[in-house]
Amino acid sequence: MKRMSTARPRVRESTCLFMARVQILHNIPSTSDTTAMQASESAVQSVKSNGDSSPADQLDSSDFPEGGVTAWGTVLGAFFIQFCGPGYISCFGIFQDFYTQTYLTNFTPSAIAWIGSVNAFLLMSVGLVSGRLVDRGAFYHLMKIGCLLQCFFLFMLSLAKPNQYYQVFLTHGIGFGIAIGLTCVPSIVVVSHHFQRRRAFAMALVTSGSAMGAVLHPIMLNNLMNGRLGFANGLRVSTGMIGSLLLIACLLMHTRLPPKPQAVSYARVFHNSLRDHVYVCACFGMAAFRVGYYFVIFFLQLDSRLHGLSKEFSFYSLTTVNGGSFVGRFTGGIVASYAGIPNTSIGYSLISSVLIFSMIGLHSVASVVLIGISCGYFLGGFVALVPSLISHLTPEISEIGARMGIMFALSSITSLLGSPICGAVLTSHYTWWKPVLLAGGIATGGTILLVSMQFIVKIRPKIANVCSKETAV
Repeated sequence: MKRMSTARPRVRESTCLFMARVQILHNIPSTSDTTAMQASESAVQSVKSNGDSSPADQLDSSDFPEGGVTAWGTVLGAFFIQFCGPGYISCFGIFQDFYTQTYLTNFTPSAIAWIGSVNAFLLMSVGLVSGRLVDRGAFYHLMKIGCLLQCFFLFMLSLAKPNQYYQVFLTHGIGFGIAIGLTCVPSIVVVSHHFQRRRAFAMALVTSGSAMGAVLHPIMLNNLMNGRLGFANGLRVSTGMIGSLLLIACLLMHTRLPPKPQAVSYARVFHNSLRDHVYVCACFGMAAFRVGYYFVIFFLQLDSRLHGLSKEFSFYSLTTVNGGSFVGRFTGGIVASYAGIPNTSIGYSLISSVLIFSMIGLHSVASVVLIGISCGYFLGGFVALVPSLISHLTPEISEIGARMGIMFALSSITSLLGSPICGAVLTSHYTWWKPVLLAGGIATGGTILLVSMQFIVKIRPKIANVCSKETAV
């Protein structure tokens, strides 16, 4: 009996020591031996107090300029990258409508949705590679190659013939998606080189470029492709504008932090990430959210047009969503600075899920405008906070590129499968309530995972405090 009584305290003591060490290691952003020791001391203090601060926030804020010509020039250049890349993908709804009604009439909505979903899949999955290359110092090479390919494949799309599905799929789906994937993640990561305290606001400005592009591209493309210029010449005009903006972006963006002598191992980052339950919940939650996001972006214009609304108004239905998205992305960082990045992300995700279900009641101009603006605001606000949330949950700043790449790769799978599945559920009879329930239900599941993420964040310091007190006893 004595042996049993002495063994139990030893087991509890060793368990608590292990938990405390895991908590300390989770909060150390290792950049050098000196900063690691300082971060270790601050991590111990956070475990003893409340432990509720982000690991990335424990870095010395004086190491970041937090402004200046170079920093804000980088933000502007990254804004243009998002405007020309993800902003173009976000307006795929006009291509879904145009291909279905005019250009690829021999193919089903599900088959056409594969073009946009593959486009979005490659945007994020290529980020797994481009994020790693940024960590190794290849930022400028990625920008040059990606921008050139983006202009090239968009021009080649203008040469595609009607009802030649493979031509549109290869240029618009695969080629254009790879080109954007080479520039999207690096343009976001480079902003982290210049900002820490104001990082959420700076990244919100950058990602609002995607929403601004999604507002202006549909207006321009709808009028060009359905006007006198037609599909081919309209795309060439768009290519010229995008090429000019990408050139300016390449001249404005600059890196600040030198590449690591030893490249960050994706295997090590992935292995460490699997043990980080907070990061895992966040990644799967954001991946599930993408299904609802792309359903609205891809199908709202077609939905409004098939519900008897005028052709002229349906051209602007997607603009209402992206207009609200622009405001949401721009203000998301401001709201997060007061409410906190995780709390704001959960709130925006929850409201977005509810608004997706409301698409069942879409039947008039007023309903399209109301659903479009409100849904776009919260969808865009959530998307704008994704990079900031990943940075907030990353213990080592050198791993931000790798962790963003992993998150985008996981989200790319749901982006690839979500829209075609929704299109298949829609069928050629256009039964809209079925895909709405599917997309809204999956987005709600993502919200539940984000709530689980925040619950783990809140309960982890309490467990560490209890273990540290028992260890002291």
